[in-house]
Amino acid sequence: MPASHDIKGIIRHVAEIIIDELKLEDVTVDTFNSDMDLVDELGIDSMDLATIALVLQDEYRISIDEDDYPKLKTIRLISEYIKEKLTAKN
Repeated sequence: MPASHDIKGIIRHVAEIIIDELKLEDVTVDTFNSDMDLVDELGIDSMDLATIALVLQDEYRISIDEDDYPKLKTIRLISEYIKEKLTAKN
C-alpha cells in the first residue's frame, strides 16, 4: 500500500500507475496533467479504465464500484475518490 495518503501523494501514485499500465511514453509523473480528461484527451477506453481500477483497488485495498467509473475522468477525480474511500475506511 502506498505510504502517502495525502492528496498530492495519491495523485502522484495514481499518475505512476496510469503511466505504467498504459505504457505511456514521453510522459512523467511531473508532466502528467492531473486535470486532463483521461477518456477524451488521452483516449483511455473502458477496458483500460477497468484495468486501472483493479490495480488501484489492490494498491489501496479499497473497492471501486463499476457504477462510479464514469465519474473517474481525471487523475485528480480518481485521487479524490480514493481519498474519500480511505477516509471512510478508517
